[in-house]
Amino acid sequence: MSKRIYVGNLPWSVTKDKLDELFSSFGEIEESLVVVNKYTGRSRGFGFVTFKNDADADKALAEMNEKEVEGRNLSVREAKPMREDSEEKPKEEEAEEKPKEEEKGSEEKPKEEQPKEETKEEA
Repeated sequence: MSKRIYVGNLPWSVTKDKLDELFSSFGEIEESLVVVNKYTGRSRGFGFVTFKNDADADKALAEMNEKEVEGRNLSVREAKPMREDSEEKPKEEEAEEKPKEEEKGSEEKPKEEQPKEETKEEA
C-alpha cells in the first residue's frame, strides 16, 4: 500500500525533480508534487511525496523532518486527506458558528415602516 507524506518549508527553488532527488534514496516514489501558484507558477513552499511502500515513507519521515535544505529546515509529516465540502462539519465547528449567527440575527432590527407622504393626486 502507498503512503503520502507532506513536505513543508521547501525553498522556493525546489522543483519536482529536486524533490524526487531528495526523497528517492528512501525507496520507490509513486508520485511527487511541488504545489505552485497557478497564476505565477512560483512554488508555494510545500509539496507531497507518495511512496509505494509504507516502511519507506516512515523512514523518510524520520530522517527528513527538520533536515536543512538550502538554509531551510523541512517540515515532513504524514499527509492528511483533504476535507471535502460534502463532509459533515465536526460538532465543535458547528457550535462555534451558531453563536455568530444568533448574534447577527439579534443585531438586525426590523425597519419601522414610515408613513407615506400624501401627494397632491391622492389628496
